[in-house]
Amino acid sequence: MLDATPKEIKVRSSGGLINPAKTCQPIGAMYAALGIHKCLPHSHGSQGCCSYHRMHLTRHFRDPIMASTSSFTEGSSVFGGAANLKTAIKNVFTIYNPDIIAVHTTCLTETIGDDLPTIIKSAEIPEGKLVIHANTPSYQGSHITGFSNMVKGAISYLAESTMPVKKDQVNIIPGFVNPGDMREIKRIAKIMGAKFILFPDTTGVVDSPMTGKFEMYPKGGTTIAEIKDTGNSKLTLALGRFASSDGAELLEKKCKVPALALKTPIGVKATDEFVMALRRFAVREVPYELEEERGQLVDIMTDTHFHFHGKKVALFGDPDILTGLTEFVLSLGMVPVHILTGTPGGAIGSGMGSFEEDIQEMLTNAGVTANVKGNGDLFTLHQWIKNDPVDLLIGTTYGKYIARAEDIPFVRVGFPVLDRSVHSYFPIVGYRGAMRLIEMISNALLDRQDRDAADEDFELVM
Repeated sequence: MLDATPKEIKVRSSGGLINPAKTCQPIGAMYAALGIHKCLPHSHGSQGCCSYHRMHLTRHFRDPIMASTSSFTEGSSVFGGAANLKTAIKNVFTIYNPDIIAVHTTCLTETIGDDLPTIIKSAEIPEGKLVIHANTPSYQGSHITGFSNMVKGAISYLAESTMPVKKDQVNIIPGFVNPGDMREIKRIAKIMGAKFILFPDTTGVVDSPMTGKFEMYPKGGTTIAEIKDTGNSKLTLALGRFASSDGAELLEKKCKVPALALKTPIGVKATDEFVMALRRFAVREVPYELEEERGQLVDIMTDTHFHFHGKKVALFGDPDILTGLTEFVLSLGMVPVHILTGTPGGAIGSGMGSFEEDIQEMLTNAGVTANVKGNGDLFTLHQWIKNDPVDLLIGTTYGKYIARAEDIPFVRVGFPVLDRSVHSYFPIVGYRGAMRLIEMISNALLDRQDRDAADEDFELVM
């Protein structure tokens, strides 16, 4: 299928991308909005955009995703979508009765220049209801940028500092991770005895249980009252610099809540940093329950190190996930030789840092050299692998074509994973998540060893 990808790498003067390793901003904004309790995400654009974004999220989470749209026609595309949005807001509150509507823009509405703050101010909004917005042009950034922008939008509209003395509570912005990861982050915070507000929180929304009754708004999500109260917290932990730090910095500017940016807690070191940040906040010793989990993880890493040592691995996906994964595979003794994200830095409304500098610093400290690229595409990754083959590929579902073409074991991690199910219920963060990653990586490598073994080398115990 990708057999025609050339090995020779040529500079593309057009600057065009082939198979970008990302998707568009509104998907991230829609996902962040789903993490607000009784919120209906609203796509200000055409029906096609909204359908695509809902479909993509539905296929990843295997749960229905609710969202509304301004349903642009030719007329609104030319003369502006103010009338469509005002009508949509009125109809959505009348028919679907959410507590809050989170509007995100699309390419079309950004191009024609719809002024959303002005349109929202002049819309009919029932008393006690709220409408927030985020600008999310699809031709800039990625779904990670969109997630970050919607988090900032909610904080900008809702967070407020109302108390003279800050409460003993910590805000945690988890980044664009699965609900299984958010549950694990909450579990660790509870074990540490920290009072916290997780925002956004998609647990109980995109992993809600089957009850036999349709719920337009499942029980999960951060409440509006909790988001308002984030301005009264003592600290904000931003897990993942690219998806979370901008929201934390805005909260610091607006409500004087100090912000601390950490890596997404994937692997031993990043999880240690998260736990120690909670320990300093909660001013208590780390409970034995977490010490035991950490000890189990280190024991597993020691017992299985020979499965991983020296194995060359290629990684691609979202920058926050890759930062944690790169650190973790290095700790396993693996050699990351190709690392690529499709998310660019510097998109409007986003204070993205340099993904390449972050990763290169990590590799330099480990004495490893590798190809590292931000704003890249899977065509480039495939060419890298053709020139320097690897033992394992880790990334989203879109990597399966490269894995098939090059006959490489493949581990699915990140967003989206469209050809496997249940993954979003289980974490890759925390000590338990690291154990799960070890099992996934180890199984992929050993399955390949079994497949390729001659009869005389086919072992029962490995």
